[in-house]
Amino acid sequence: MNAAEATMFDQPFSMIKVRVTGLVFCGDEVALLRRDRADSVHYTTVGGNAEAGEDFRAALARELAEELGLEPDQAGKPELIGTMDARVTRPGATPSPRKIHLIYRTFVTPEVRAGLATQEFDELPDGGHEVGTVEWIDYRKVGELPLFPPIGRVLAQLPSPEAPLSEFELEPITDQNYTWI
Repeated sequence: MNAAEATMFDQPFSMIKVRVTGLVFCGDEVALLRRDRADSVHYTTVGGNAEAGEDFRAALARELAEELGLEPDQAGKPELIGTMDARVTRPGATPSPRKIHLIYRTFVTPEVRAGLATQEFDELPDGGHEVGTVEWIDYRKVGELPLFPPIGRVLAQLPSPEAPLSEFELEPITDQNYTWI
């Protein structure tokens, strides 16, 4: 660890949040949310922050229902396949949280996929919504996408959607190895 990373790891954060990530596969494709902004396009995994006191599997079920319209009985049992520690600052006045990402994987059939949402509406602080488009992308092609959390390269290297990740605890994200998009 270099001196800049050591300083980053010692910095206090306003809070620690846990984000559940749902990698929903249908065959070789994984559902991602594309966000089009005025100056960029970026992708996020399906998921969000667990609420205070909320069970992580319940948080995942809630997020999958909110963002994809996917109910627990429509998919395989979610499997926790990895974690990632995100210690990054973010633009804007809101204090930066430290986020621990819990990465789950599940599978749906083409019939279930056909009935899932094609757009996701993320609530903004002003009460408005940012619209995200649900895109199903071949997992082997996500390595070069601007994806948060940045797990695309790890996913793209899998020999199959069912294969285990190369490491359970993925490389931590810090401002030194992540650029906001």
